Amino acid sequence: MTISGLNCRIDIFRINYSDDDIVGGAVTTGTVQYSGILARVQPSPPEQVFLQQGLETDRFFRATLIPGTLSVRERDEIEVVQPTDHKYYGLRFRVVGVQDVDLNPRDPRNYMILHLSRGVRAHSLQ
Repeated sequence: MTISGLNCRIDIFRINYSDDDIVGGAVTTGTVQYSGILARVQPSPPEQVFLQQGLETDRFFRATLIPGTLSVRERDEIEVVQPTDHKYYGLRFRVVGVQDVDLNPRDPRNYMILHLSRGVRAHSLQ
C-alpha cells in the first residue's frame, strides 16, 4: 500500500563523529540507516517574522515518509536517490525535527513527518 503523493525515494544516514584525522580535525561519518524509503520532499515557507526583519534565514523543507515506525533522530541526514530527474536528486538535508502521528504502529496508513534544513557539506569527499 502506498500513500498518494509520495514521489521519491530517500536514504537516511545516521551521522557520527569518528576519531580526529592526522591534523586534529573532526571527521564526520555517515552510516546508511534506511535505504529506498518512499517519501515526498517539499519546501516550507519561511517565517514571516524573519522576512519582515530582513534577516537571512536557512531554507527549510518538510518530508513525509512511510512507514512511520522508523527510528529517525535529529541531526540525521536524508538524501533523495530516486528518481534521477527529481528536483532535489542527490541533495542532502539535515533533520531538525521529527513529528510522529498518532496512528497505531501496525496501521498501514502510519507515516512520519520530518522537518529538514538544507546544508552543504564542506568536505563532500569524506
